[in-house]
Amino acid sequence: MADYRLETSWRPVEGGFGCLTFTLFNLSAEPLSGFSLAYTSETRVADKHVCDGGSLKRQVAHFHEFMPPEGLSVRPGGHWRFTVEGLTREPKHVTAGVKSAYLTLGDGRHVPVGFGALILEGRDGGAAAPLLPVGQVQEPYSLLPWPLSLGLKAGELPVVLYPAEKTRPDAIRTLSLVLGLYQRLYPADTAPFSLSAIKGGRAIRFVAESSIAAFAYELRFTAHEIVLSSADEAGRQYGLISLAQLLHGARADREHFKFPNFGTIADQPRYDWRGCHLDVARQFYPVADIVRLIDILAWNKLNIFHWHLTDDEAWRLEIKTYPALTAIGARRGPDEVLVPQLGDGAEPRAGHYTQDDIRRIVAHAASLHVEVVPEIDVPGHSTATLFSLPELIDGQEAPDSYRAVQGYPNNALNPAVEFTYEFLGKVFDEMVALFPGDYIHIGGDEVAQGAWLSSPLCKALMKREKLSGTAELQSYFLKRIKAMLSERGKKLAGWNEVSHGGGVDRDGTLLMAWEKPAVGIELAQQGYDVVMTPGQAYYLDMAQAEAWDEPGAAWAGYALPEHSYAYEAAGELPEALQEKVRGIQACIWTENFTSRAYFNRLVFPRLPAVAEAAWTPLERKDWDRFAAIVRMWPML
Repeated sequence: MADYRLETSWRPVEGGFGCLTFTLFNLSAEPLSGFSLAYTSETRVADKHVCDGGSLKRQVAHFHEFMPPEGLSVRPGGHWRFTVEGLTREPKHVTAGVKSAYLTLGDGRHVPVGFGALILEGRDGGAAAPLLPVGQVQEPYSLLPWPLSLGLKAGELPVVLYPAEKTRPDAIRTLSLVLGLYQRLYPADTAPFSLSAIKGGRAIRFVAESSIAAFAYELRFTAHEIVLSSADEAGRQYGLISLAQLLHGARADREHFKFPNFGTIADQPRYDWRGCHLDVARQFYPVADIVRLIDILAWNKLNIFHWHLTDDEAWRLEIKTYPALTAIGARRGPDEVLVPQLGDGAEPRAGHYTQDDIRRIVAHAASLHVEVVPEIDVPGHSTATLFSLPELIDGQEAPDSYRAVQGYPNNALNPAVEFTYEFLGKVFDEMVALFPGDYIHIGGDEVAQGAWLSSPLCKALMKREKLSGTAELQSYFLKRIKAMLSERGKKLAGWNEVSHGGGVDRDGTLLMAWEKPAVGIELAQQGYDVVMTPGQAYYLDMAQAEAWDEPGAAWAGYALPEHSYAYEAAGELPEALQEKVRGIQACIWTENFTSRAYFNRLVFPRLPAVAEAAWTPLERKDWDRFAAIVRMWPML
């Protein structure tokens, strides 16, 4: 047990974003004096604030350090209380409170502080409602996403499924791969497949059928065998996953689900981009977690893993040319260059992926027909980069000349510093060798208005290139980045702000509309290929309901799983623009994911809901059926 504990509460204040009350309890046997209190929280204190009972020593984004009144000594069993009025945003949910805390003592030691959830003063915040109804099925088959067409008759449950005699080696390898996937996701359950014939089992006969669309499959159930037809290996894999799902549900819930003995399934994906994004900059996820998440994507027939590897909070990708990126940029702590952020306490935290880690993860994903799309976020969200390589900074630019959206001053790579392009070129060279997919995602989001305008080098660049303002400077920068990627055989993916200031060449560019659905329409009208990922439906860090006790962020409102399931990303696009929508994507931003419990609470069942929206046509979706099936699906 920690010797100190911090309790926090919030109450509304008319005309503002409310007042926080902090109470630090001294549970030790010694008086406490000559200290400071540091904590991390998404609820940030504004530049203009009033603190009663203490004073703000420093703040960097979500990190706050407060000092007690001079001479204060907290006796054993006593407490120090202070209040802060003047916040940047009103907290809406329990996770808007403290995420880590520690004391710095007079001798420089850092000691941990226990803490509780943010308490709502003076009123009931409402109960957290069940996220799923019991659900019901009209057709007793456990398939997610639901297929394009299905006509089946249930029969006896087979002992196992196995390849028919004379099955080709490539089909047996695919079956073995899906068998391994199932055993990793359900290690305590009976395997659905055997590589050898088993009495009481049913044979699978594999047929290569060139008339079937790419990634599609057909299943035909007869009295003696199951015929799986496909034109490619991906379709064969999806068909086998469907068979594993059918058998899993029929075994796990025999009252509601059956295995088919007769009939057919014909299936193919609705969109070719069916993605899931994970931010590993704010919270680091070890290789085993990444591998399991990719397994879950494959089980849900998602085919894109968008890996957000850098941000203000950390740089997680080993670049051998610049070892400082991970030696400095992947470490946060009280005495590190990067101060603690959400979830970091008295001990430093570090984590990055070696190039061998990357190769292993990319190969694992490729074996499951999941493409890894890496993201290094530039030019904004680059605090970790700039702290690691100070030569990227225009030394004549005034410090704190602008403040970024999330509280990091001067956090954007400078388009007028020529080393910026040398640096990124060498980074891209190493990334190209690691990531064989078509796209490298370069971010391009949330560069603060006014960025670079006090930089003497940027002033000269603007005059020389006849540029006006931050947006046109970013466009200049991104056009050069796109050319650098093209030279290396890669296409540019980015967030919707890439289009600002004139944007970049539309050919070979894919933009993700995140701010609101209307942005996707605007991008399509401008000629961009678009992936729809609006925060209001597909950001899985958003709280799932209005109640105070629901964990999650609040800037885009809240999104019940039913809303994420039912939302039609391309629904408002004119027919002529529908072809510009490449697909949809769920995004997992990890500010609130300080525990595995919070991860699973927020991501599931919404991730399978987005997966079905990406695969299944609108007219085939059914929320009650989905709710009945998804409760059997794996979590992290």
